[in-house]
Amino acid sequence: MSALNRESAKIQLRLSSDVARIMSNKEGHDIRLSAARGILPLAAPDLVTALFVFIHSNNDELKETASYTLKHLPQNLLLAAFEQHDLHSAIVDLIVRVRGLDQDVAKAALGHRQIRISTLIYLAEQSRGEVLSLLVQRQIDWRRSEALRHALIKNPHSDMEMKLRLGWVPPKAEPDENASREDVTSEEVEAADTPPEDVVDTSGEDDEDDSFSVEDLDEEGLSKFQLLQEMTVAEKIKMALTGDKEWRSLLIRESNKQINTAVLRNSRITDAEVLSVAQNRTSNEELIRLILLNKDWVKQYDIKKALVSHPRTPLRIALKFMNFLSEKDIKKIVISRNVSQAILTNARRMLATRSR
Repeated sequence: MSALNRESAKIQLRLSSDVARIMSNKEGHDIRLSAARGILPLAAPDLVTALFVFIHSNNDELKETASYTLKHLPQNLLLAAFEQHDLHSAIVDLIVRVRGLDQDVAKAALGHRQIRISTLIYLAEQSRGEVLSLLVQRQIDWRRSEALRHALIKNPHSDMEMKLRLGWVPPKAEPDENASREDVTSEEVEAADTPPEDVVDTSGEDDEDDSFSVEDLDEEGLSKFQLLQEMTVAEKIKMALTGDKEWRSLLIRESNKQINTAVLRNSRITDAEVLSVAQNRTSNEELIRLILLNKDWVKQYDIKKALVSHPRTPLRIALKFMNFLSEKDIKKIVISRNVSQAILTNARRMLATRSR
């Protein structure tokens, strides 16, 4: 057993017989210097332990020699040292601070059970790429250490997804009065509430022009999908209420009704997204209920049309909305296999009445 004083803290090291022999008074300075140079036949854990002791010794020659050796030690020896599970946390910390920019060394250190929070914070400040991603994945650590979470958020290499995963809330941007809007026009609102013969038919080829489909998913969305796997229900609800279009397109798919209904309560949700929900036959009854409760949404012809055919729209309301559909859309319902018998019967009756 060896005791070292470092920054007023005493570090207790358990030395192997080989290291203890080198440190004993029986061995001379030359043997210790050879060990500091890394030329003695020592196992990797013993070698880094000896270097650690020398670096914290009062002998300047041993200290400088051991520091140089650690900086230039072959990577395979450092990785082998980390395979010793009881390697002291202070030694792990020293290796990280000297060689932590080496991605493989940093990853090996992250896998060591003795790693300290202070060491993780150092890596959080310095790392990038895969090591930074691995740190962000260690929720059990940054959830119990605000300093670690803060360091990860402040790291200049942390991207937006990483920050959001860490619970970072972006500052609210000032509204841009000149920004383009996806609100419906007054003409569309009027068209939705006019008698059937005056309705403008919107079922042509232009329907899918600028519409947003919940089935679409770009590369950024895929990345966010992977991120969702680590989020708690509370985090998903928060993101559903505040997230951008890509987040909303992912969270509307969640089976948890608290999450997917929160998407419809997002103040930034567009009419095109609401239409996609109404057109999606797998949308649950709570999503349909929230759409029906919004007067601005149900004024729109395309949303009415989608709700008529949706299996979770109450029959009474679906029949009411059918009165606003054009004859062309009523004919489509008659040949559709995706509507109930009651809707089909009413569509046939409407066509028969209009043909008189």
